[in-house]
Amino acid sequence: MDLLRFTTAGSVDDGKSTLIGRLLYDSKSIFEDQLEAMEESSRRRGDENVNLALLTDGLKAEREQGITIDVAYRYFATPKRKFIIADTPGHTQYTRNMVTGASTANLAIILIDARKGVIEQTKRHSFIANLLRIQHLVVAVNKMDLVDYSEEVYQKIVQDFRNFASRLDNIVEITDIPISALNGDNVVDKSENMPWYQGPTFLYHLEHVYVGGEENHVDARFPVQWVIRPMSDEWHDFRGYAGRVAGGVFKPGDEVTVLPSGFKTRVKAIHSPDGEKAEAFAPQSVCITLTEEIDISRGDTLVKTNNPPQVSQDIEAMICWFSNKPMPPHAKFVLRHTTQETKAIIQDVKYHVDINTLHKIEGVDSFSMNDIGRISLRTATPLIHDSYRRNRITGSFILIDPGTNETVAAGMII
Repeated sequence: MDLLRFTTAGSVDDGKSTLIGRLLYDSKSIFEDQLEAMEESSRRRGDENVNLALLTDGLKAEREQGITIDVAYRYFATPKRKFIIADTPGHTQYTRNMVTGASTANLAIILIDARKGVIEQTKRHSFIANLLRIQHLVVAVNKMDLVDYSEEVYQKIVQDFRNFASRLDNIVEITDIPISALNGDNVVDKSENMPWYQGPTFLYHLEHVYVGGEENHVDARFPVQWVIRPMSDEWHDFRGYAGRVAGGVFKPGDEVTVLPSGFKTRVKAIHSPDGEKAEAFAPQSVCITLTEEIDISRGDTLVKTNNPPQVSQDIEAMICWFSNKPMPPHAKFVLRHTTQETKAIIQDVKYHVDINTLHKIEGVDSFSMNDIGRISLRTATPLIHDSYRRNRITGSFILIDPGTNETVAAGMII
């Protein structure tokens, strides 16, 4: 079975956690003891019904306030597919959490309260999904039971959202589904209250949406994580390079270049826990041996000789600022990119992005928490990279404050 990673996004009280709880509950993906604990917790809180949001809201502060603060990951499976859910918060001050949860997702669910329609947070999260190259969106118009299951209200919200989404350039597919997470309408089972809706249920769409073509199988990239030298009698001369394929396909006999040194060699064999393989492609984790003895260590990258990446110290990128401390002008950070780590300095802040209008705010020289914008930075050593649009792994990085070891920003290379 293949795996679908998806994230939920939307404004406060749109019902994200309730939707995930309903999905797990109706698809029989929770254990009896979990259900009993949830029922008992709901009784203690004085809730009229079983509070399905308690399945994902595990922090004490979340349960007290009835909101999502941290990213909660949940795993479940159906006979058709396995799933990893990232339930992310809706508050503006937790935009950084939404970026974190969405960074590995194949699909994003944008929840919209049927009573409120498209609001600022809807646009903010849609823009972030677009920025992170999530190509599949599900627009789930929730709480349809509170607007008498009105088709007119639903169609207006769908039209408003599509008018906004027409300005986003990475979204490939948008699917609109009217639901009631509280009552289960169109979540797992077809709703009898909305006969005018003839599309798929929420779970059916998740089981059948095609996301297999999103890996880059053209540009061969293999960041080295670890050098394997067993030093045993059986494997006395073995020297292998372990890591996860970040793009393309590697086969024994392929000519490869080691970056940044530039030495050329060929792939001798590809090893895996299941034995030798005829090929390795993203996102497989393997060990590669080479025909030549070359000095290679963590942070180096193997690439196909005829298809090299960019190697540069000057980087243009979009970043989302995570830290609650503002970024000082020309700040210095530690930059982590694939398995490489280097020092970096911010040379220039180009602009911030106004999430509501998508306009550029120029004339700024700093970032505050949750700000998104474009920067120029220079690294101490050359960065072996592709654009984020071309490869999400080799095109992304994080910035770390060297004094506190705090992750202060996530970046997407332009």
